Amino acid sequence: MKRLLAALALSALIVTPALAKPAPVEVTRFHTTETLARLKGVAAMVEPAPDSDPKSLEDQTWLAAVQRELSAQGFGIATPGATDVVAEVLVEREVQKRERTRSPVSVGVGGSTGSYGSGLGLGLGFNLGGGPKDFVVTRLSVRIRDKRTGEALWEGRADNRESAKAKEAAIGEAAPRLARALFSGFPGTSGETITVK
Repeated sequence: MKRLLAALALSALIVTPALAKPAPVEVTRFHTTETLARLKGVAAMVEPAPDSDPKSLEDQTWLAAVQRELSAQGFGIATPGATDVVAEVLVEREVQKRERTRSPVSVGVGGSTGSYGSGLGLGLGFNLGGGPKDFVVTRLSVRIRDKRTGEALWEGRADNRESAKAKEAAIGEAAPRLARALFSGFPGTSGETITVK
């Protein structure tokens, strides 16, 4: 009986779900010494990249998140006629589905009796996979360009793959998190990919 209780207690510990942590964000930035010099003390206007819907409420959430991070980096906020640079924002999101897989864990219960004693064996198996999972893959890309010439002065992208059921997958959570990661340590080392947790 003590073995049975011990087995049940152990199984409870195994089944108890651990608190899930947000998936990390992979960030890559590109720039040159010359282009960075042209970003000092400028005013920026944030706008959706070409072919985006400027009236989309979803896009507005991402634009606002990028604007906050630019302001935190010392960029002034400009009106269309007075801006020095334009920060073009492109967001790509897709849901990836994962197929269900069989669990290798089995379940079995057995017992035996005999003249030398008796015994009870209990084997418990659990499907810890939780069934098929959907993931939301998001890429936030920002291109800061010279308003007059159109030349790119700084480019960056932030990539994240989050469980679809996680609160971090929601737009309201993902937008500020990816924007913050993208501008973390601005301007960053050109061509280097870092992981922001």
